[in-house]
Amino acid sequence: MKLQEIANTLDEAAKNAEAVEQISEKNKFNLEQAYAIQRLSIENRKKRGEKVVGYKLGFTSYAKMEQMGVHDLIWGILTDDMKINFGETVDLNRWIHPRAEPEIAFRVGKDITKPISLEKVPQYIDKMASAIEIIDSRYKNFKFSLEDVVADNCSSTGYVLGGWYDLKPDDIADLTIDLKINDEIVEKGKTSAILDNPLKSIVELSRLATDAGLKIEKGQVILAGAATAAVYLKPNDKIESELEGLGKVAFEVK
Repeated sequence: MKLQEIANTLDEAAKNAEAVEQISEKNKFNLEQAYAIQRLSIENRKKRGEKVVGYKLGFTSYAKMEQMGVHDLIWGILTDDMKINFGETVDLNRWIHPRAEPEIAFRVGKDITKPISLEKVPQYIDKMASAIEIIDSRYKNFKFSLEDVVADNCSSTGYVLGGWYDLKPDDIADLTIDLKINDEIVEKGKTSAILDNPLKSIVELSRLATDAGLKIEKGQVILAGAATAAVYLKPNDKIESELEGLGKVAFEVK
């Protein structure tokens, strides 16, 4: 299969909520080609009217990197069609096998066009918020390689944002974060699980985006990475995340 054909296959799988077999088992491609497939798939979405509104990061846990045998983060692209409003009820049938992760989100206050240091992050990020990301691999049985998941836009399928707060760079490295399903805490973690400091995700994305020739634009959203394990969603679940000092964010599925 050509890269565009793989991109089309994954795009159709996401659009129709129909899982496909792991592609790399029969069609080998490398990580660079995987990102090319990801971009081609996003181009298909843009042709349908979707707009790029931000980025998400994966493998932001050092333990997860070691487990997967990788030495760098991976990243995916967010579009406006992925946004779920705070408190919205969503039909579970729009996804294949969705899971929710509690995260911290950042809003870009100034275009990022080059790699930046941790000390300079506050010059480029103006707001932060509690967030939930919904991941939904388009592969059957959640079976994929590193290249497969990158090609599949790092399994990203939706996100919900809480209220925006002014960035406080000195106060976010060790915040408690809870994920609740139907008012019961099912996962509990710390923001330190995200590269020891979630602001490091901004640093790493600035490097990765620069290498890819991308500009991270003012107003875009960055999901810094999961603070806990992902939780599988079931019909009629109420999903809520509470991030210490940044309030709650929630949505429901039917």
